[in-house]
Amino acid sequence: MFGRLRREIKAVFERDPAAKNVLEVLLCYPGLHAIMMHRLAHFFYNRRLFLIARMISQFSRFVTGIEIHPGAKIGEGLFIDHGSGVVIGETTEIGNNVTLYQGVTLGGTGKEKGKRHPTIGNNVVISAGAKVLGSFTVGDNSKIGAGSVVLKPVPPGSTVVGVPGKMVMKDGRRVEDSKADIDLRHDQLPDPISETINCLLLNIEQLEKRVRELEQKTPGIPPAPGLDTCEGGKLKDADI
Repeated sequence: MFGRLRREIKAVFERDPAAKNVLEVLLCYPGLHAIMMHRLAHFFYNRRLFLIARMISQFSRFVTGIEIHPGAKIGEGLFIDHGSGVVIGETTEIGNNVTLYQGVTLGGTGKEKGKRHPTIGNNVVISAGAKVLGSFTVGDNSKIGAGSVVLKPVPPGSTVVGVPGKMVMKDGRRVEDSKADIDLRHDQLPDPISETINCLLLNIEQLEKRVRELEQKTPGIPPAPGLDTCEGGKLKDADI
């Protein structure tokens, strides 16, 4: 028990530069408190003392703002940063060295019995507000971007962002580096929506250039309005 506690404390120092000393971590980190109380609740849950297990879980939720069902299986080195609003469902399985930020939900998508929550691999980082919903696996060394909603399996070494979540990187350089050391730079993720908009703007610019070239070659045709004639997404009255 004390060996596992030392591993949980070590995980805090490895992944939170704000941690100053062991006493501060023991007294002031709700993520650590929630994990410690979950270990106790899970002990009773495995012995079919469900009411006691749920009472411990609910007390932990009241104290920490983190709800972990006593049936969830959690490996070593889990770090819940800040933790407010984190929800972990009954059949969730979490591997080793996983990092969860505030507002993360590891939930289900229906009322079916049996396995209905996700399985999280080793060295996974799930950013603030992300929702992972359903009975599937998030592979080792993967990252889930902030605010993403993941509804499908995630291959190992992948980066997923968006609603619904889309894989934007697999076995990329940053992910490969995280195999040796957990990569917490979830602020440096690709933005597929921004990339698509930039691509569309570039195509529009090229089309406008081509239209102007054709207008110059064909006399008598009034010039078409360009991007410089728009205000707030609407054409100026003088150009209508």
